[in-house]
Amino acid sequence: MTEGTRNGVGDGGEARHAATVRLLWGPQPQPARGPRRTLDLPGIARAGVAVADAEGLAAVSMQRVAAQLAVTKMALYRYVPGKAELVALMVDAALAPLPPEDEPRPDWREQLTTWAHHLLDTFTRHPWLLDATVGPRVLGPVELAWMERAVAALDGTPLTGAERLDAAVLLTGHVRTIAQHGGAAGPAGDAEAQLHALLDEVLHDHRTRFPAVSAALRDASADQAAPQDQAWEFGLQRILDGLATLITERSPG
Repeated sequence: MTEGTRNGVGDGGEARHAATVRLLWGPQPQPARGPRRTLDLPGIARAGVAVADAEGLAAVSMQRVAAQLAVTKMALYRYVPGKAELVALMVDAALAPLPPEDEPRPDWREQLTTWAHHLLDTFTRHPWLLDATVGPRVLGPVELAWMERAVAALDGTPLTGAERLDAAVLLTGHVRTIAQHGGAAGPAGDAEAQLHALLDEVLHDHRTRFPAVSAALRDASADQAAPQDQAWEFGLQRILDGLATLITERSPG
């Protein structure tokens, strides 16, 4: 999911994105002649996801994915026009499946909380999605279904359609920020603790220059009960608090 979802396809026009739309949304044209098709788009997408999960998005190429599928690069071009379209297929494959919906549906806040947690889990499993979902582009059915789920959670509230879309984009932005922070920390579980310890040493020598930050970090270090993912939960709940305030202000009575 991208923070620029509301911006649409962008300035390239329909012609530029026609191949991506056809691949993501179908129907797929079937050649009247030529060699029998031995691959399918879901399998190609899964192969690309496997490469990206193991080696990162930069490692994905038509040649690399073709090798993963034990076919030639030219054979792969019979199904996918190029890397951009391949990555679009990979994004939709990696975002599946959507989290199950509870019946009866909980209130909007519970729905959005669950939605955000599931989206963070997805970005954590596939860190390359952060790079693959930047900027205006064609959205696939799975990615659009994620947006549908978030916007629909706010149905029945007094928020406008634009505000419901913006709320989904705002939550996505918070998820992306936390996922990027987690990815930057690397695989070491204590990487953040090491950085905090180093920062504590620096601020100890410069505490008079940065008194507010020094005091805040001392308080945070002293609070042993504070969760390690405090920035994630703090930000998520404050976004939802803001929506709740706006909904209350707009509600009759």
